[in-house]
Amino acid sequence: MELTMGTSRPTAHPALVLFALSVGAFAIGTTEFASMSLLPFFAHDLGIDAPTAGHAISAYALGVVAGAPVIAAFGARLPRRTLLIGLMAMFAIGNGLSALSPSYGWMLVFRFLSGVPHGAYFGVAALVAASLVPIERRTQAIARVMSGLTVATVVGVPVANWMGQAMGWRSGFIVVTTLAIATMTLVALYAPRDAGDPKASPARELGALTRPQVWLTLLTGAIGFGGLFAVYTYVASTMMEITHVSPSWVPVVLAIFGIGLTIGNLVAAWCADRSLKRTVIGVTLWSAAALALFPFMAGNIWTLCLSIFLIGAGGGLGTPLQARLMDVSGDAQTLAAALHHSAFNIANALGPWLGGLSIAAGYGLTSTGWIGAALALGGLGIFLLSIMLERRTDRLVAVPCE
Repeated sequence: MELTMGTSRPTAHPALVLFALSVGAFAIGTTEFASMSLLPFFAHDLGIDAPTAGHAISAYALGVVAGAPVIAAFGARLPRRTLLIGLMAMFAIGNGLSALSPSYGWMLVFRFLSGVPHGAYFGVAALVAASLVPIERRTQAIARVMSGLTVATVVGVPVANWMGQAMGWRSGFIVVTTLAIATMTLVALYAPRDAGDPKASPARELGALTRPQVWLTLLTGAIGFGGLFAVYTYVASTMMEITHVSPSWVPVVLAIFGIGLTIGNLVAAWCADRSLKRTVIGVTLWSAAALALFPFMAGNIWTLCLSIFLIGAGGGLGTPLQARLMDVSGDAQTLAAALHHSAFNIANALGPWLGGLSIAAGYGLTSTGWIGAALALGGLGIFLLSIMLERRTDRLVAVPCE
C-alpha cells in the first residue's frame, strides 16, 4: 500500500473509500425518499393535513438547491476529506433535529437544514471517487458511490417506513442520523488525506456558470429527469385507482423501481466509460419509451411492475451526466459537480408539478406517463443541442487564424 504524502498513514484501498462514500449516499437516499412515505404519520402527530405536511418535502428540496452552490463555492479550498466530514455532520444534525421537531414550523426549518449539505456531499464524493481510479473507469467509480442512494430505495426506505409505523415516525429520522454518524467515522478512517486546493476561490468556482456547456448539461438533467418523478410521485395513487390492487403491493412496486434504478445506474456507468455521449442519448431514449408505455401497462399489476422497472432503469442517466459535468466545467469542478444534484431536485419538483397539472385537467393518472415521455425527450433535445454547439466550437478552434 502506498503512503499518503506528508503522513505515515497508509492509503486505504479504493473499494473501502467508495464504500464509505456510498454509506453517506445511502443515508441521504433514505431520508429523501422515506420522508415521503412517513408524511401521513408526522402530519397527524404535528396536527396538520397531508398537503401542508408536503411542504416539509419541498423544504428539503429547497435546501438542496440553495445549499449546493453556496457550499461548493466557499468550500472548494478545503481538503475534500474535511469537507465531506463537515457535510455529514450538518446532515446528521439536521435529521436529528427533525426527529425532535416540536411543531410544523420547526419541522420546516430542520428539513431545510437537512437538505443543505445534500448536493455538495454528492458532488465532492463524486470527485473523490473519480480521483481514485483511471479515467476510463471514473464513471463506474461514481456509480459505486451513487449505488448507495439507489439501494436506499430498495432497502433503506422500506425499513425506515416500517420503523416509522412500528415505533413512530421520529425513529425513521433517528436511523438516518445514525447512518450519517457512521459515514463520518468511515470517511475519517478511509478517505484520502488531501491538502485542499489553495488556488480555489468562490470566484473561480462561480466561473463554471459562465460556461454554456455546464448550463446545458444541468438543464438536460433538470428536464430529462423530471419524467421519472412525474410517474414515481403518483404511482401509489395509480395502483389504487387504475390497477385496483391492495395497498400491500405499493412497497413491492417501489422496491422494483429501486432495483431498476440500481441496475440502470451500474449499466449506464459501464457504457459511459466507453462512450459517454452515446450513453446519455441512449438512456434518455430508453426513458422516453418506457414512460410512453406506462399508460398502456398500468391496468395490470404484472405489466405495471415491468413498466416501473423499466422507468427506474432510466434513472441511470444521473451518473453519465455527472461525468459530463467534470468534462465541461474546467477548473470549477466542485461547484459543477454539486449543481448536478440541484438540477436533480429541480426535476423532482418539475415532474410532479406538471403531472399534477395533467391529472387536475382531467387527463387521468396515467397521463403522467405522457408528461414524463415529453420531459425525457426535452432533456434529449437539450443534450443534442449541447453536442451540436460543442462540435461547432471545436471546428472554429481547429481553423487556423490567417
